[in-house]
Amino acid sequence: MIIYTDIVKRYGDITALDHINLEINEGKITALLGPNGSGKTTLFKITMGLLKPDNGEVYVNGLNPIKQPIEVRKITGYSPEEISLFESLTPLETYKFLADIYEIKENDFKTRLQLYIKLFNINEEINKLCGELSHGNRRKISIISALLHDPDILILDEPFTGLDPEAAKILKEIMKKHASKNKIVIFSTHILEIAEAVADHIIIINKGKIVAQGTKEELTTIAKKSDLESIFLELTGLSKELNELIEILWRV
Repeated sequence: MIIYTDIVKRYGDITALDHINLEINEGKITALLGPNGSGKTTLFKITMGLLKPDNGEVYVNGLNPIKQPIEVRKITGYSPEEISLFESLTPLETYKFLADIYEIKENDFKTRLQLYIKLFNINEEINKLCGELSHGNRRKISIISALLHDPDILILDEPFTGLDPEAAKILKEIMKKHASKNKIVIFSTHILEIAEAVADHIIIINKGKIVAQGTKEELTTIAKKSDLESIFLELTGLSKELNELIEILWRV
């Protein structure tokens, strides 16, 4: 379980997270939805111990990521929205380095790597420099990096950006498999159709605050809307503003 208690994070005069209280449970796929700048990435970085909250505490399977960052990262796989790779290394060299860092047994490393190479169809890219790869293939490399040590917790920030349909399908199945093993899977996305199709639990965040959470059926009851797009727009307060702008557009 990941537990957030009264989390506040500010950047100068901007409050990125405003008293977040939240629990992320194992065995489910949790989707984090929100407009740009709503605080999703900040929440993930605090979870990983990459940012320190101004107030509150996070516990990741009982571990404090600020006080125990190494222990948290050992059990967590994180693929950030902004892809960061070792540009002068090949994917294979990157994975061998990660295998040493995570102390993955050689047989496990070889078995997992060969499986992910086939699943994501990156055999031709495995020995190229990461800096030479396309955006889509860099995304694949980043996702595999998060999966390689078979983490208890999988955190994916906009993981479907740049993926082709085949890779997106594979990733959905991997996420479902992880959750079925009673692990934690949490991801953010702007693609509402993916959240609707994959997520067991949906959290909607806006301006640093959680405005609603639950299953799609529960959110439907709250927002009195039937599809996730309408639910999202209604609960984030964007629906009225968007309709007004569309009316202006048609009058121009």
